[in-house]
Amino acid sequence: MTNSTALSAARRAADLAALGDGAAVDVVVIGGGITGAGIALDAATRGLSVVLVEKHDLAFGTSRWSSKLVHGGLRYLATGNVGIARRSAIERGILMTRNAPHLVTAMPQLVPLLPSMSTPSRALVRVGFTAGDGLRKLAGTPAAVLPRSRRVGAARAAELSPTVRRDGLDGALLAYDGQLIDDARLVTAVARTAAQHGARVLTRMAATHATGTSVRLTDELTGEVLDVAARAVINAAGVWAGEVDASIRVRPSRGTHLVFDAAAFGNPVAALTVPIPGELNRFVFAMPQQLGRVYLGLTDEDAPGPVPDVPEPTAEEVTFLLDTVNTALDVAVTRDDVIGAYAGLRPLIDTGGGRTADVSREHAVTESANGVVSVIGGKLTEYRYMAEDALDRTIALRGLAAGPCRTRNVPLVGAPANPVATLRSPVELPSSLVARYGAEAPNVIAHATCDRPTEVVADGIDVTRAEFEYAVTYEGALSVDDVVDRRTRIGLVAADRERVLSVAEEMFASH
Repeated sequence: MTNSTALSAARRAADLAALGDGAAVDVVVIGGGITGAGIALDAATRGLSVVLVEKHDLAFGTSRWSSKLVHGGLRYLATGNVGIARRSAIERGILMTRNAPHLVTAMPQLVPLLPSMSTPSRALVRVGFTAGDGLRKLAGTPAAVLPRSRRVGAARAAELSPTVRRDGLDGALLAYDGQLIDDARLVTAVARTAAQHGARVLTRMAATHATGTSVRLTDELTGEVLDVAARAVINAAGVWAGEVDASIRVRPSRGTHLVFDAAAFGNPVAALTVPIPGELNRFVFAMPQQLGRVYLGLTDEDAPGPVPDVPEPTAEEVTFLLDTVNTALDVAVTRDDVIGAYAGLRPLIDTGGGRTADVSREHAVTESANGVVSVIGGKLTEYRYMAEDALDRTIALRGLAAGPCRTRNVPLVGAPANPVATLRSPVELPSSLVARYGAEAPNVIAHATCDRPTEVVADGIDVTRAEFEYAVTYEGALSVDDVVDRRTRIGLVAADRERVLSVAEEMFASH
């Protein structure tokens, strides 16, 4: 069972029973977001025994609230942070060519050249895009994977982004960045790949009393308590890191996105990239997404105080996003066009004052007085590098017997090079299914035992019934919310969520 990629209630029970036998494990990782999942995968592929515990579900926190971009680091170049920009470009290349070519594709970004855009601003974008091309080359990412930037005429700009303002449009600057089909899908793929390499992945498992050599686990489903001995404990709880280790200071910054039906933006092919008036090198993006949607983001606001499980966008942020994007649109979008919204908290390192937009996106690995190793800060694009750094430090601190990091060349579940046996599909597969599952897509249909597996879960939503079942049988979903809000992102739109709940309930009833 250990080497299967399947995460299920049965596997969870078996893994818990094995833990209960009391043998020490090499590493316990606290937090099932992208950082924790990345550390679990890195540890397992180095030959360490690892347990990943998450109080809620995989990708429950910040990891599901991103812009779904794998950034090449242009923003960081503009602020003179060459190191993080270069690393971002390298990590993007690794994801796009080796780890997850099925989950990350090239997204065109269109900056319309409108009269409101000053000459210095245009020059800055052009220089930035050229620098971005340089970063891509430096990272060794082929132009076939990520095309080089160029200028396009007004007619082409309007084809790519049909609702762009035509009045005074002097063409557009076009560049490419990496786009995830979905951030929560990436987390699930990383966690399942960790499981494939022997990691135990336990959701609904709260960790308390963490020290460098032990942690108390409480099963949120049964209330059972288990003390686990470990050679190392790593805190990857993100914005909640301070709850695991009280000495840690995180400064959360809220990033908000609005969700639209893609038709409101004329079903665009490119992300409309709009300079924020009065700011140099900060933009708002209207990005085409799966499920026929467009996400408009993103803000960067201080979010002091207690950390909520699910952050809420503020009215001011909604207004700011609408006002900014409307400077580049022919017909304004309004609150009536907004069909959903979400906000996430970036776990920035608290460096004192200043705007959160200016706080470094670097990560830090620290050791607390009681021996817990914590990784804080950082960004989604760099999760693999952060995991490598955290483990290198942990192995050195604890004298663990481990091999070198291998994750640069570990294909995730669904990547063509991953050795999971892919069954041949008896039916023509929907392109949306392939976009979400890659080479694993035939398995989703072939393993289905539900009625009408290839039927969609609701009219106009391209998720099949088989995908809901697969979430339960292979992807560790333990509740309806896990299926609707994280394994698929249908739940971002409340009206759509209502329409599919009964199908999700049906899958749990039959398993």
